Order: sequence, then structure tokens, then C-alpha cells
Amino acid sequence: MKAVLPALARPLLEPHLPAGLDVAWFATPEEAKAGIADAEIAWVDMQPTRLVAETIRAAGPQLKWVSTIYAGLDAFPLDDLRARGATLTNGVGVNAIAVAEYAVMGVLVGAKRFDEVLRAHDRREWPKDAPGKLELFETRALVIGYGAIGRLIGDRLAAFGVEVTGVTRSGRDGTLTPDQWRDRLGEFDWIVLAAPSTGDTKALIGAAELAAMKPGAWLVNIARGDMIDDAAVIAALESGRLGGAFLDPTDPEPLPADHPLWRAPRCIVTMHLSGRSQTKMFQRAGALFLRNLAAYREDRPMENVADLAAGY
Repeated sequence: MKAVLPALARPLLEPHLPAGLDVAWFATPEEAKAGIADAEIAWVDMQPTRLVAETIRAAGPQLKWVSTIYAGLDAFPLDDLRARGATLTNGVGVNAIAVAEYAVMGVLVGAKRFDEVLRAHDRREWPKDAPGKLELFETRALVIGYGAIGRLIGDRLAAFGVEVTGVTRSGRDGTLTPDQWRDRLGEFDWIVLAAPSTGDTKALIGAAELAAMKPGAWLVNIARGDMIDDAAVIAALESGRLGGAFLDPTDPEPLPADHPLWRAPRCIVTMHLSGRSQTKMFQRAGALFLRNLAAYREDRPMENVADLAAGY
């Protein structure tokens, strides 16, 4: 049995790998493609993520399981994996705490306009009044995508006294379903995007949704940049209807220096840092891979098996 694995994770994995597993450790895209040519197991995460798709498509017919640290699968060649009958396990939960904390930071930054506080600091000015005066207490948040990350966001906002409503495909546990939340948009002070990226979530927030929001509401996106219509968000910011936008991911990435989002009023772009604002990613990912490797070898159910048809 052969596996191609990241050299970066070698110190975490190698002491715990079973005897007889032939491992090709890669540090470059070329090494990843060479290693996957005859591998049954592959963990080939790279940046930019197009390299992952290119590597998987270069695999031989014996590829059976792909493991990834990423929670979102929009960059993966799901069609290729479906055709192979391969299993894909993702990294749901690996960065969930960090991303949830980042989302709550976005809400707090918007409430207190901490971006303006920092700009005043850089100018060495002493404002006579606070630029942001919103209290989170007794405000209302809609978290679109109430999965592993969304629930953590909800728990943390609830601790501030925020009334939280989630959105799920099934409407479980009192959440709204995809056909219900748009009619309720005007009730919320914070709209948080935490859903997985699929064909159904492209431009999820556009002109109609922004017009339906409560005047002065904030949009916080820690999901994927293509979930918002940039032009519509910029127009809503410029008109003053949208209170502000805290955008961690953008589309494209990196965001070009001349992109209008950089200049939009009350728009805070944070360069897709939420999942990287942590120190435990590889420890958690390594432990998850080892548990799944044991399950794979023993023909037991693995953790975080993705639905290749649904895309998450």
C-alpha cells in the first residue's frame, strides 16, 4: 500500500505510521504528482489549491482515498473522484475554533468600528467620541450555514447576549431552511456566512438580499468570496443601507490592488486569514489522518467522509 503525504507533516505522522506503508513525502508540486502516480492514499494539500486538483487528476487508477485539511471542497476535482469511486475525507473541525473566533471578531470590529480606532491610532489622533457604539447584547444574528463552524459561531455570539438563528439544509434543531431565511433578513443585525461553497451558494447575497436586510446591518463572510455579489455589496455600502462588511475571503484571491472592495466605505478585508489564525492545525489534521488511516486499513467507517455529489 502506497501513500503520498506532505513532508511538512512528516514529524507528526512518521512515528505513528504502520509498518508496510510505502510513503512518498512531497515538498513540491512536482514531487506530489510523481508520488500520486501509483499511490492508493493521497494527502496532497498545496497552495494555490488549483495544484491539488492538478495533482489528483494526475493520479493512477489505484487511488482510493484522498485526505485533505480543507473543510471546503470547491477546489477539488469532485467529478474525477466520483468517476474513480474514491473516498474524500475533509478537514471539518480542524480549524473550526479559529474560524469561529475570527467571525466573532468581525462582529465586534463592526460593532465598535475598531478599524476606525486603528486608523486614528495610525494618525496619532485622539477621538472625542467612540466611532462604534453598538452593543452586541440583545442584537440578532443570522448564521447561514449552521454546521461545525456555524454552531461554534452561534455559541460564542450567544455568550454576548446575541439572539442567534441558524440556517441548514434540513432545518434541524429550529434552524431555518434555504427557502425560509430570505423572508426573515430584515430581522437581523448581523448576517454571517459560514456555509460550504456549492453551486447553490454562488452570489448567495446579491442586490435583492441586501435590499431586504435591516438598514445598518453588517455582513460578515468567513465562508467563500463567491457567495457575495461584489458590485451589489459595494452599492449597498456606498448608499449607506448596509452598515458594513467584514470580508475574510474574496473572489478572486489575492484581491487585486485596484479592486473596488478596497475602497468601499465601511468594508474591512482581512485576506482570508481566519483559518490560519491558529497554531494547532497540523496537530489536529495529523491526528485525524492517523485515525482515518487506521479505519481505512481495518475497513471501518472513517471520519469526515465528504458527499461528492453535494460538494461538502
